[in-house]
Amino acid sequence: MTEAVSADKALNRALWAVMNERFTDAAAEDMWSRPEPAWGLFAVPEQDLGVLGDVDGLDVLELACGTAYFSAWLSRLGARAVAVDLSHEQLVTARRMQAQVGPVFPLLQADGEQVPLPSGRFDLVVSEHGAAQWCDPERWLPEAARLLRPGGRLVFLTNSLVSALCVPAEEGVAGDRLLRGQREAYRVRWPGGGVEFHPSHGDWVRLLTAAGFVITAMHEVYAPPDADDHAFYEIVSKSWSTQWPAEELWVASRP
Repeated sequence: MTEAVSADKALNRALWAVMNERFTDAAAEDMWSRPEPAWGLFAVPEQDLGVLGDVDGLDVLELACGTAYFSAWLSRLGARAVAVDLSHEQLVTARRMQAQVGPVFPLLQADGEQVPLPSGRFDLVVSEHGAAQWCDPERWLPEAARLLRPGGRLVFLTNSLVSALCVPAEEGVAGDRLLRGQREAYRVRWPGGGVEFHPSHGDWVRLLTAAGFVITAMHEVYAPPDADDHAFYEIVSKSWSTQWPAEELWVASRP
């Protein structure tokens, strides 16, 4: 790992310590207590998107899990989940939620680009606003492929490319003007802290294919009509997200 990469990861780790202290720790009990899986800033129900399929009995790895609520949802559906995150603070919250709400499953502090688990261990790798945004796609996609069994699937959610092009550098939600070039959005270092990756659609196709995946779907996710603005993530507003997709949900398989 180069010095620059190490510095980026330290920056992101520090950012998520602050985010957990201010926001995600307080939101964790509500997220863990939700009865059904949902995706993204506007909690679009999994039953409306249908990307996960039946997870009962599957070995599932969640990359960049945050407070691990998604793994909790999948565990209740019968999956054997393992949740991985770089942030010690968020995993502390996840352990508290396991004790307070349940269920209990393995939590591992590790980098999504280099997971200390055996190859071919999982049937499904999933990440909701985690690895795709905060890890280098040239590193985490091959790692996800390594961890999957033949026939396994990768499902991940990330911010839409158009939102990445329209979010101001300093603060605030996406507007109706392009504020950065598409190539510039591939790797963005925000002035307030944090390094994110927002590849173009062509980049995602190239990178997934190079890692050995076959792309089976990409859903553009809009805010439902009855949605509200997110309580603390200033990325896109509900009104913006009824006109343009807030997020992209990719599905790929490992032959």
